[in-house]
Amino acid sequence: MSDILQLLEQIDESKNELIELEQALVRIPSINTGVMPTGNETKVCEFISEWLSRYGINSEILEKTPGRGNIIARIEGTSGEAGLMFMSHTDVVPVEEESKWRFPPFSATISNGRIYGRGAADCKGLLAAQMMAMRTLKRNIPALKNGLILASGADEEHGGRYGFEWLAKTYPEKIYAPYAINEGGGTQVSSTNGLAYMLGVGEKGRLQIEIDIKGSSAHASTPWKGENASYSLSKVIERIENYEAERDVSPDLFQHLSTFAIEDKPTGGNIDEIIAETERKDIELASVLRALSRMTLTPTIVKGGIKSNSVPESIRLTCDVRTLPHQDEDYVRSELSNVIGDIPGIDFQIDYMAVPNSSPFESGFVNKIKNATAITLGRNDIQWVPGLATGFTDSRFTRELGVDTYGFHGFHPDDDPSLVNYHGTDESEGIRSIVTGAKTMVALAYDLLVE
Repeated sequence: MSDILQLLEQIDESKNELIELEQALVRIPSINTGVMPTGNETKVCEFISEWLSRYGINSEILEKTPGRGNIIARIEGTSGEAGLMFMSHTDVVPVEEESKWRFPPFSATISNGRIYGRGAADCKGLLAAQMMAMRTLKRNIPALKNGLILASGADEEHGGRYGFEWLAKTYPEKIYAPYAINEGGGTQVSSTNGLAYMLGVGEKGRLQIEIDIKGSSAHASTPWKGENASYSLSKVIERIENYEAERDVSPDLFQHLSTFAIEDKPTGGNIDEIIAETERKDIELASVLRALSRMTLTPTIVKGGIKSNSVPESIRLTCDVRTLPHQDEDYVRSELSNVIGDIPGIDFQIDYMAVPNSSPFESGFVNKIKNATAITLGRNDIQWVPGLATGFTDSRFTRELGVDTYGFHGFHPDDDPSLVNYHGTDESEGIRSIVTGAKTMVALAYDLLVE
């Protein structure tokens, strides 16, 4: 135990280095627009490789296409096999309106104990914590029993086709370990008995729907000679806005609501009432319960029209759909047909980008995550609930390889989750959470990999 505590003290002593590391990562604008060429993740990989090499940690950069690199670093163990993988991604979503940010989005400015910048939380904070944990283990442990992998992928923000999906198909042996820690969980939540963490055990599915709306063109000065696709578009959007998805409480989280002082047994019939009551006390928890109790169908992009004086003949509406574990493509297709199928001139295509997936909540490895967190925080009163991520992560690719993968960042219990703003304006990461994350990663790896 004293050895673990000494390693945790070293993380505290390296706090300033950890901050500088996170800032350096954020300042590399690895923006993924989803349209090639994009990403430039190789620049981040080169920085990581150079930083790790200072401490004798070898790595390799693998690219499906130039500029879109994935980095895999490894500390070998005496067994010759990997025992744990640290996962993250290097790409970030675009900044929509930079003028709305308090600080330039790639400045990594520090304010009120937080680092502000695009990617600070999603997910370069986790990456920095894992890099520091890896360095600490390399410096202090002469030989691990089983090896430790650090893998950071490209293209996570647009499906992973240049990142973990490609790695899983092309180099599965390089990203295999029995267990992995990734983004997608580890947020503290309100509890009746103090501190509780939500462990990311799985994620909803993600589909992209393209709805094509057809009309007929005409000059805008005589619109009655054509059929304006905009009017059908308005009907489609109105139907989607009024869509009431089937309520479903099958995700495991709903079996643990007593942790949050919710004593009513949830059903499809009363879950909205439970959510409304919860919202008065905990908006974040209510949002999670809402997302995990139904499929979501959200319009996100509209493209159409060729000229301001022409009646638009064709409009495409893109929608984001997130499904629960048992809701397959046939279910989504049936729901869409019921919602918009009777509107003339409508056709839609479905791109199933991420299938729902999960790892077991009850396992020996999960117990090690709990123990590592307890040691890091010096607390034995932490409660745990299984979480299902509303967005997809690269964990779906490693789970297909047989890697039990969990979302756990290791947020500090006093950090405010509402300040993170994933994908939003003023995205930020609490410095305390970066430090706690690094310490938790060290404690977990020590427990799992050291003789």
